[in-house]
Amino acid sequence: MDLPAHLQALEQEVGRLSPVQKILLSTDGSVTQMLEVITGSSVRLDTHSQHVEPADAETAGVLQCREGEDVNHRVVTIRREPSGEVLLTAVSHALVARLPPEFREDLMRADIPIGKILLRHRIEARREIREIGATPADPGTAGILGILRGEPVLSRRYEIIHGGIPLLSIREAFPYHAFLDERRVIIDAPSRIHLTLIDLHGGLGRVDGSVGLALEEPRLLLEASLSSRCRVQGGETWAGDVACEVATRVQEAIRASAPAAFTIREAVPRHVGLGSGTQLALSVGRALAALHGREVAVRDLARMAGRGGTSGIGTAAFEHGGFLVDGGHSFGPGREKQDFRPSSASAGVPPAPVIARHHFPLDWKVILAVPRTAPGASGSREREIFRTHCPVDPGEVQAVCREVLVRMLPGIAERDLDLFGASVNRIQELGFKRVEVSLQNPAIRDLLSAMRAAGAACAGLSSFGPAVYAIADTNAREVEQAARSAMDGTGGGSTWITRARNEGARVRVA
Repeated sequence: MDLPAHLQALEQEVGRLSPVQKILLSTDGSVTQMLEVITGSSVRLDTHSQHVEPADAETAGVLQCREGEDVNHRVVTIRREPSGEVLLTAVSHALVARLPPEFREDLMRADIPIGKILLRHRIEARREIREIGATPADPGTAGILGILRGEPVLSRRYEIIHGGIPLLSIREAFPYHAFLDERRVIIDAPSRIHLTLIDLHGGLGRVDGSVGLALEEPRLLLEASLSSRCRVQGGETWAGDVACEVATRVQEAIRASAPAAFTIREAVPRHVGLGSGTQLALSVGRALAALHGREVAVRDLARMAGRGGTSGIGTAAFEHGGFLVDGGHSFGPGREKQDFRPSSASAGVPPAPVIARHHFPLDWKVILAVPRTAPGASGSREREIFRTHCPVDPGEVQAVCREVLVRMLPGIAERDLDLFGASVNRIQELGFKRVEVSLQNPAIRDLLSAMRAAGAACAGLSSFGPAVYAIADTNAREVEQAARSAMDGTGGGSTWITRARNEGARVRVA
């Protein structure tokens, strides 16, 4: 195996590797001993599971044995003492019949590193590296390693060869952000659906007001490190422009000494109604502040980034998660807002206060469908829609308020999906949401109908779309299939079956 070439390719895929990471991926010596040298402390091995199982075709091929032969399967972590920090996880397969009796006994006793077993019994062996690579952490790996789901995990697979044949096959893995020689901040931020604006009449001295829900998927996974200049890897061109613009504002506002480099590992689609811009802006601001050891309130970050001037849902989803209702802004001469404007045209207006927040039932599935069609309204077109269609009839505003207060919130509090769903369906026909729906391509309205007909309790348009959401409990797959079938006739699209996120952005400093 050409290790230098593979390491270079890995850097192209995941980012710069530190010398320590390269050594851990390429060493043919004892990793346990090496970790003690690197950390300057002792380490311990914890066995999470160990059992004998018949070799499947893949394992038999690796160990050069017959399918069905007994193989010892062991999953361990190596932890730093005394903190208990997980440094590395390893999965090993050993052909039981091939192990010397004393080796087998120590292996079955568990909690002894394999390198120490080899040394203890003076077994001459060599390590042959077969693979090195990186994969996003799944929920199980993330839990074991104490990292965020989706963070890159570096791994290698090697065989311990004795007498010309494999004794064991071992796969070791550790977080990409471990053993780097620089500080990193990693942020996992939710997307959100925007159910409705509440009051675009303003007759009672307040305007806007919003209802929304934070989602687990899609999401933004961003990492940041200090740099000599703002740089952005991953994501689309617009994301780089937004990230550096926001980073410059935040850097000036908090008087930070250095800019940052950002890597976007996962992204929320832009201009489809899922809040991509706000989550990116707040994540960039939060990461930059954390890199400089600053604690900055999310509302202050939103103000610095120019976000949340109409709807406060994106800001509240980042900070709190869950089902959210915000109270809008004061309205009239000398107040926070004097006319009707979207957030993109409301720079300087603070995010609206959250007036209600609930945990959303996690057994209620959220089905998202994003047709491959024109993006939702933004920029000058969005501003023109506000000018043309506001103020909204006060009777419809009253009806929206009644739906939110009498059916929507009680439906969540009592876990009554039918009550909640009836409210969501009704608000598609009221107030500014009625305007947003009416401006959509007819295919969007057909998509809403198809998802309801497939058994969803409700279906609605998120913000200006074209993202459509539905909520169901037991038949999410059928609703998703109905959405796919409806979109197939109009150019296709993307779907997710996800759920609410009842917490805000997850932040980890590595």
